[in-house]
Amino acid sequence: MGSADIIPGVSGGTIALITGIYERLVHAISSINFTFMKPLLKGDFSGFKERVLYEIDFELFIPLLLGIAVAFLSLAKLISYLLVAQTANIFAFFLGLILASAYILYTKLDGLNFKLIITTVIGIVLSYIFVGLNPIAANHSLIVIFFSGIIAICAMILPGISGSFLLLLLGQYQYMLNCLSNLKITEMLVFIVGAVIGILGFSKILNYLLENHESITMAFLIGIMIGTLRLPIDKITTSISGSWIPCVVLAVIGFVLIIVMERRFNYIED
Repeated sequence: MGSADIIPGVSGGTIALITGIYERLVHAISSINFTFMKPLLKGDFSGFKERVLYEIDFELFIPLLLGIAVAFLSLAKLISYLLVAQTANIFAFFLGLILASAYILYTKLDGLNFKLIITTVIGIVLSYIFVGLNPIAANHSLIVIFFSGIIAICAMILPGISGSFLLLLLGQYQYMLNCLSNLKITEMLVFIVGAVIGILGFSKILNYLLENHESITMAFLIGIMIGTLRLPIDKITTSISGSWIPCVVLAVIGFVLIIVMERRFNYIED
């Protein structure tokens, strides 16, 4: 998820879906209500321990957050290099990842009907328009970074919507990538605080939609994935300078990789 979240155009939520932890993740985040703080304020440490273990899924969050942190810190410089030096090839790979993710999401639908098709089309149109927006010129003050964290994290847990791409539109992507590479602690902490606040609120909405309107939500997310293909296609067509063969090969590799991962994780679950 960390590797995907750091890449504009690819969603960590998609990886969570493929690996089979998506619904558990959304439910676990939405279940955090900070009721464990009540016994702590009263000095009841035994009650605090009991409530915090009940409310927070540490078996999920500890390895997941460690993995995301390691990916962010280790891949920041590599991704920065590839986006500049191998633009067409890296976005061709992303295109394959997104196409395969949309296909996997489609296989999870219980058939198609008119309502789901319309919902998918709406998702395509909205994300296509969104991807075409020009990056917003913004400063890098702490308050801007804070709200960027709130906005980006909501996209990071949605399959098909890239939190990094939102940061790109907000004019914060390169700056935050630089902060990661150079370990600028203040900026990173402010961003993380904003992200925590954003994800705690948004996860409750998403959890409700998945529990009560799962098919429509999935159809909308499929549309978003298809619409976001505009980004890698634009990047490939404007930056390619030689043969299309490497791009096609990398797109196929990305597609196959996601399909294999999805089947592998489904096999492990079974």
